[in-house]
Amino acid sequence: MSEEKKHKHKHSHVDEDKNLDIENGEGEKVEDAEEINWEEKAKEFEHKYKLALADYQNLLKRTAGEKQEFAKFANEQLIMEILPVYDNLKVSMDHIDEAAKQGGWAQGIKYVIKQFADVLRMVGIEEIEAEGKDFDHNTMEALEGQGEKVKKVMKSGYKLREKVIVPAKVILE
Repeated sequence: MSEEKKHKHKHSHVDEDKNLDIENGEGEKVEDAEEINWEEKAKEFEHKYKLALADYQNLLKRTAGEKQEFAKFANEQLIMEILPVYDNLKVSMDHIDEAAKQGGWAQGIKYVIKQFADVLRMVGIEEIEAEGKDFDHNTMEALEGQGEKVKKVMKSGYKLREKVIVPAKVILE
């Protein structure tokens, strides 16, 4: 081929390349790159970005809430396992004579019971006050009696952050 034909042949490929079809992202083809509306594309991408960001923030909130619920449930389960031990310690002090209560061993047990109560309070456990109070069916379970006043608490009840987890077992007058 002559030099002139080679040169024209080279330019014809370049001209053809300028007119290549370009997809606009929606499967439609555009004849020329200049026909793409870049401003609309930018708005579309910005909208998609904002939606994705909102979804991500919602996911973070939901995950944090689920973690709190899990921790709360896990703590409640542990507390339910520990409360009988605490109750048994308190009951053990009720079954020793007065002379033994003054001894060092009993004083140590009283201190352990106080520490136990403090830790339970710190994690949100509150003992239900029942003795001498009016019967409350939301926080107490009557074992005997028909009256309206609590005569004796047979087993302590507990709340975890205002939710009754163990009702107090009581005898009514």
